[in-house]
Amino acid sequence: MTITVEATYENGTLKLVQPLPLRENEKVRVTVELEPSLLLRAYGIMGWKGDAATIERVALDQEFDPVEG
Repeated sequence: MTITVEATYENGTLKLVQPLPLRENEKVRVTVELEPSLLLRAYGIMGWKGDAATIERVALDQEFDPVEG
């Protein structure tokens, strides 16, 4: 059985958004999948033809910040 639930990482612990339907002391296997940033979720809408890693680097790199003059 696979259950997908959202969680937030806080102080070294995953805080689940909702309780899991598990018995006490039941063994499970956990896979962590990071949510893509808002930028990565929207880059296709912007018409970007390159890869997601490049647009994230360009968007977040201070070298590409416009200089106010």
